[in-house]
Amino acid sequence: MASISLSEASSVSDTLFFNASTTSWTPDEVKKLLNHRLEGMDDGELFLEYREDETLSLEDGALRDTGFHRSSGFGLRGVQGEKTVFAHSDVLGMDALTRAAEGLHILQPQSSRLGQKALASDESQVRVNLYDSAHPVQGGDFSERASLLSDIDRYGRALDSRIVQINATLHTQWQVIHILRPRYFDGSSKKSMVDVRPLVRLDITVVVAKDGRRESGRAGQGGRYALARLMEPTTWQDMTREALRQALVNLEARPAPAGEMPVVLGAGWPGILLHEAVGHGLEGDFNRKGTSVFSGKIGQRVASPGVTVVDDGTIPERRGSLTIDDEGSFSNRNILIEDGILRNYLHDRLSARLMGHQPTGNGRRESYAHAPTPRMTNTIMAGGNSSGEEMIHSIEKGLYAVNFGGGQVDITSGKFVFAASEAYLIEDGKITAPVKGATLIGSGAEVMRQISMIGPDMQLDPGIGTCGKAGQSVPVGVGQPMLKVEGLTIGGIAS
Repeated sequence: MASISLSEASSVSDTLFFNASTTSWTPDEVKKLLNHRLEGMDDGELFLEYREDETLSLEDGALRDTGFHRSSGFGLRGVQGEKTVFAHSDVLGMDALTRAAEGLHILQPQSSRLGQKALASDESQVRVNLYDSAHPVQGGDFSERASLLSDIDRYGRALDSRIVQINATLHTQWQVIHILRPRYFDGSSKKSMVDVRPLVRLDITVVVAKDGRRESGRAGQGGRYALARLMEPTTWQDMTREALRQALVNLEARPAPAGEMPVVLGAGWPGILLHEAVGHGLEGDFNRKGTSVFSGKIGQRVASPGVTVVDDGTIPERRGSLTIDDEGSFSNRNILIEDGILRNYLHDRLSARLMGHQPTGNGRRESYAHAPTPRMTNTIMAGGNSSGEEMIHSIEKGLYAVNFGGGQVDITSGKFVFAASEAYLIEDGKITAPVKGATLIGSGAEVMRQISMIGPDMQLDPGIGTCGKAGQSVPVGVGQPMLKVEGLTIGGIAS
């Protein structure tokens, strides 16, 4: 995997953020201001961001929406105790930064900083770039990207006469961040960190119709790599066929039954249930405030034996991976639940300091206009030793949920509701008819204790996850093996 070096990334950053022809500041001026304004505080940083986003959408054979957006700006944060002052601007200049820094005075800095030991940097860590930092559309042009969507439409319509509509959306992003903080917050030399991040995603929706009934199927793929990978014919053709397959399954689906029953969850994308129902409850801010169902349970059993959950931001090229997080901490592979025992929470620098822990590399923000909070990266359940056949054969009447659509969760109670976009009945130990309209209702804490069988083959999602929290959206990944939950409430048609 080819990646630009740290020195090359720093050169890109300096060109964007400290170019005398485009900005009215110098690195020395910025560092001097930060050292002065943040002195005596517990933490703080200047977050610089440059980003390019391009989106192309095709509907009914025509290019309906195209957009290119270039943005840049800074976010300045000061932290004292539990209090945070945050200011941001889309103007990269000394006047704007000075005005933003003037607002930090309300924090009343102290002569000694709390939690300095907890945030001491691990100098033994070595930076490893997890993705090729080149622009994802490097070497291509707009006409090629537009032609890709047209090719998808033509190819898909030739597959089946029941297709009445194909929608395709292509999104690319290139983000450069530069984080600066005074040395005294870390006791190390790591006071300036740079990352250059690509991100691509392709989504295809196929709508089919038969006897007056219309159904749809969807496939998506993405990650932190060059767009050329998604433009390979074998890639988008496989995606188109998968979207068609799901649509045709839904076309034959019957209404889902309602009631409590055992559920087998498919591998890969169904890990979104793990992300929502469990992952958010393990984020440090909720646990520091005591508002999570998992608060105060480190070292206690919170899941069935054999259940191991990790949040891993170090998987190369994955959508949720980060070489450094949005505070400059290295990404990590964090074991959250080990063999059913709660081992750790996910921390940004603030929650780590206040709870006396090390940052876990999970400080994330949507953009320069947002302050960081603890967020997941790629949240994964490890594999077990039960086969899928064993799970299905063990159920007399239940549900096999293969794909999920939308869902929601209450962090305090852990209760969730998820809609299954592809599901099948399990009858007498066999997978039978497809069903639609199934919703899974339960509590994350309870579900973790009802996992009775775990398959050996963990799969990652195709690279389509986006997580919302506190009004911010960030790219994430999920993964899990096939697994059996002994009892879940299914919302459907009462029998």
